Amino acid sequence: MCNTCGCNITPGNRKHAYTPVAGTTAVSVLQNLLAKNDDQAAHNRAHFDQHGVLTINLMSAPGSGKTTLLEATIETLKDAFRIGVIEGDLATENDAARIRAKGVPAHQITTGSACHLDAHMVHEALHHFPLEGLDFLFIENVGNLVCPASFDLGQHRNVTLLSVTEGDDKPAKYPVMFRAADCVLLTKCDLLPLLEDFDPARAEGYVRNLANDAPVLRLSARNGQGLNAWFDWLRQTRAQQQARLAAGGTTRPKARPEGAPLNETPA
Repeated sequence: MCNTCGCNITPGNRKHAYTPVAGTTAVSVLQNLLAKNDDQAAHNRAHFDQHGVLTINLMSAPGSGKTTLLEATIETLKDAFRIGVIEGDLATENDAARIRAKGVPAHQITTGSACHLDAHMVHEALHHFPLEGLDFLFIENVGNLVCPASFDLGQHRNVTLLSVTEGDDKPAKYPVMFRAADCVLLTKCDLLPLLEDFDPARAEGYVRNLANDAPVLRLSARNGQGLNAWFDWLRQTRAQQQARLAAGGTTRPKARPEGAPLNETPA
């Protein structure tokens, strides 16, 4: 739990969050923080656009395979595209070291007790991370299926990973995260023969219940299963962004309305 995203406000203590203390409430302070974050995110996005970089925010629960996916992506695409990575974890440089070992630049953000990245952290990282010459910038967010979805970093697209070692009903349990996804990756699919309780079709059905029509790709970074579809999505998304930039535009992750009742089991 951190002190900046509002996850310390619960149904049990919510009434106190609206009680003024010295003229302000906890809710008004958080709303001000989010507004400042959005201003910074817009600045970051303009910076990415100025350098022609497509920026993708990777989000998931801890251990879903984000770093392994990035390693496989770099292995395949590094000769065709210039890639950079910003890593987010509470502590250690372990993931950034793994990425640097693949021959691409990586910067580690350590958040301390914060359970997500925000636009200010990314902006500070950019002071140590030149964008010149990059085609893709991946931001590997802190492993957490709740708070990262609430913070605009300035990215162009959100990608959410769901490992088959987790429950296939995670999209129903964490709707804010999966509603924000522009692409959903079902990872570690090489393990599916051993995990009878995980039904990929049911997981995708829960995503559709959120009124989200984003592609849901099944893959394994370990054995390469399904990775070509992921690489094609990256190439297509970059080409679309390049066309927008040429026309003087840009993009941001799609905003989706509230979906169907979330407790429904997909057909």
